[in-house]
Amino acid sequence: MSYKVLSSETELNEVLEKDSFLLFKHSLTCPVSADAKEEFEKFTSDNTIPAYMIHVQESRELSNQVAEHYDIKHESPQLFYVKDGAVKYHNSHWHIKYDTLKDVVK
Repeated sequence: MSYKVLSSETELNEVLEKDSFLLFKHSLTCPVSADAKEEFEKFTSDNTIPAYMIHVQESRELSNQVAEHYDIKHESPQLFYVKDGAVKYHNSHWHIKYDTLKDVVK
């Protein structure tokens, strides 16, 4: 798995300054989130794009900060693809799929 779990505001702020990355907000207790996490992990192991995860229950303030920063309602699981500093794609729940990420992240 080639992603980093974010646990501090400093780490998140550094990520939000990057040009391109994936950010996955994961619920540790939700079975749908567990399935989406598998798709995210498969994709990140096959691709070199920088990727990050927030555990919502452990870092709720970071999750809320992402929602505010991009003005996109919080959901979990939720995935953001940021390119050139802007959200190019975001989705949640059952829509987080390897094949979709493959098509979107180019």
